[in-house]
Amino acid sequence: MKILVPVDGSETSTRALKHAQALARSFAKPGKLIVVAVDDALFPGVERKIGAEAAQRHHQENFERMLAPARKALARSKVAVEFVEVVDAVADGIIGIAAKRKADLIVMGSRGSGAIKGTLLGSVSMKVLAGAQVPVTIVH
Repeated sequence: MKILVPVDGSETSTRALKHAQALARSFAKPGKLIVVAVDDALFPGVERKIGAEAAQRHHQENFERMLAPARKALARSKVAVEFVEVVDAVADGIIGIAAKRKADLIVMGSRGSGAIKGTLLGSVSMKVLAGAQVPVTIVH
């Protein structure tokens, strides 16, 4: 079973990752975790203004920040792990990678580190729930 886990460096996404890791270990044949970090694309014209190299450095720094807690949490994991970095709208990137990697399940945090937070669920969680073609588990 392939379990896709979006991470953003937040405590909630780390809890979701630990839940997915325990779930993957519980199967007779251990599952595989696909840990994905999605960085929002820059506004149109920004890359032209700051340069491609600066834009790439910006995204790489964001990926490092998002993935560092996940790498630490999975350092001694006996579960197969694949790390994926995507530049896209966050919910679209998660849904797209789930389809591309043929994930069987998405496990994600209820709220991330975004500036706008939903009342019960974050806006990204809601969009993924609405658009995913596979089951989605939301971890609080």
